[in-house]
Amino acid sequence: MSREKRTPAPASLYDAVKATPVYTPPTTVVPAVNYRVIAEGLRFPEGPIVMNDGSVLVTEIQGQALAKCWPDGTVEVVADVPGGPNGAAIGPDGACYVTNNGGFEFHTLPSGMVLPGHQASDYKGGSIDRVDLKTGKVTRLYDTVNGHKLTGPNDLMFDRNGGFWFTDLGQGRAREQDRGGLYYGRADGSLVKEAVFGLLTPNGCGLSPDGKTVYAAESMSAHLLAFDIVGEGEIAKVPGLFQGRTVASPGGNTYWDSLAIEEDGSIVIATPVKGGLTRITPDGQTIEHTPINTDFLATNVAFGGPDMKTAYVTLSGLGQLIAIDWPRPGLKLAYTA
Repeated sequence: MSREKRTPAPASLYDAVKATPVYTPPTTVVPAVNYRVIAEGLRFPEGPIVMNDGSVLVTEIQGQALAKCWPDGTVEVVADVPGGPNGAAIGPDGACYVTNNGGFEFHTLPSGMVLPGHQASDYKGGSIDRVDLKTGKVTRLYDTVNGHKLTGPNDLMFDRNGGFWFTDLGQGRAREQDRGGLYYGRADGSLVKEAVFGLLTPNGCGLSPDGKTVYAAESMSAHLLAFDIVGEGEIAKVPGLFQGRTVASPGGNTYWDSLAIEEDGSIVIATPVKGGLTRITPDGQTIEHTPINTDFLATNVAFGGPDMKTAYVTLSGLGQLIAIDWPRPGLKLAYTA
């Protein structure tokens, strides 16, 4: 047996470790908010989009539709979207792009609250769909990436170059759960690529105001991950299993859903189970939770209004779209309609 002196770790590695946050600060709970109900009777709504005409588009996962909610409380079905229309965003051509998770089995509690379950019995796969808002025509844009099927696309956000980042959370079955990923696609159908795979239930997706960072919020781990963008659909990668960096992970009874970005770059994540919205600064050092006490399934949020200080939130379990006066402005999106 030989004996040798091993090479020590380089100084750069020590610097990197020191620069890594060693803890997530405690969450500050702010007073519960009052809100206005915009629409009711929705069938598990998500994906709110604030439209230029004052209405709000939402997906209905259980209803398999894209619907327009008007300020007077009326609801208009814009398109039937088979499967499970989940997230939604306006693209550069004025069409609505939808992440379609393929559908869930839904369960109604004795109270009337609706909960999603495992993969639907008639599940045929996930996809990215394009909806023509004038005609209601639905076109499938992508359902595979590099020969691998999309299993449960969840949320998306367009950049200012006409492309969009999206998460694929995957689907769950009785004894197994798909691994998820972060992807990038062009709105014209000419390119889709995988940025990172192997994430644990990636859900909410968003971009920093300068367009240099893409965020993904993992539902089950409640990790908010950040990835540095280095090219079209490309993120900076490091060797090993763990990609990106953890901005925050509050722990406890916390689960993340979809998200929106404030004008200053803070990330606002719909927080089911706790029921409310959680705001996290980009450095992860400030975490604030705003409770919404009537539904523990606050699933999605979008900003709108003249000053971008109205937060539109989907309370999916109750089938409601609500509006909240928010203390800070949200980030204006790249495209509106």
